[in-house]
Amino acid sequence: MPSPQTNVVIRKYQPRDRAAVHRLTCATALMGEPCGIFFDGDDVFAQAVSGYFTGYEPESCFVAVDGDRVVGYLTGAKDARRVNTVFRRRIALPLFVRALATGVFCKKKNLVFLARFLANLFKGEFGAPASCLRDYPAVMHLNIETGYRGSGLGRRLVDAYCAYLRQNNVKAVSLATMSGRTGRFFARQGFQLLFTGKRSYLRHVLHKDVPIYIYGKRLDG
Repeated sequence: MPSPQTNVVIRKYQPRDRAAVHRLTCATALMGEPCGIFFDGDDVFAQAVSGYFTGYEPESCFVAVDGDRVVGYLTGAKDARRVNTVFRRRIALPLFVRALATGVFCKKKNLVFLARFLANLFKGEFGAPASCLRDYPAVMHLNIETGYRGSGLGRRLVDAYCAYLRQNNVKAVSLATMSGRTGRFFARQGFQLLFTGKRSYLRHVLHKDVPIYIYGKRLDG
């Protein structure tokens, strides 16, 4: 394979990239592993995770392209509060209807995941300090195809996104990860650890709770 560091182009997301971004979302859903480990229904999963970014704020997203193939992406939003509002008001109900229509909820694996996810939600395991949203309004999510990890693409995508946020007068950005290795990567990019917690909704798959790390970076320094 040619060196990803020298041959891959970083550019703004375009509508034609949607299918590739959603494919990669599913292929790297659980710390680099596919969502099929815990959920069957790629279309529903991708829309739940990436639908806001590709549908409602595509201008804040970037892709890494090798030739004509998307091998990585960074989905972002300038205001996490808007993400939550749009998801509740415009995405959640159509997504639920689609899941019903396609039989997603007829699969035991999916019902177990949904039940555990909702239980964790009500227990507050998805919460974070209010200061994270207040002081670090922008959010981001980064995914790189397996064969291209460790090649510098992640850093290039993060640099492009942070430059874009500065151009739009956004003062800070945060992200969440379940991977300590990913956390160390972001620390090397100047991010600070803001919050550490744990989530148990994947215990039936991983046989343990997973940590959650929230990192943030000031962009006005």
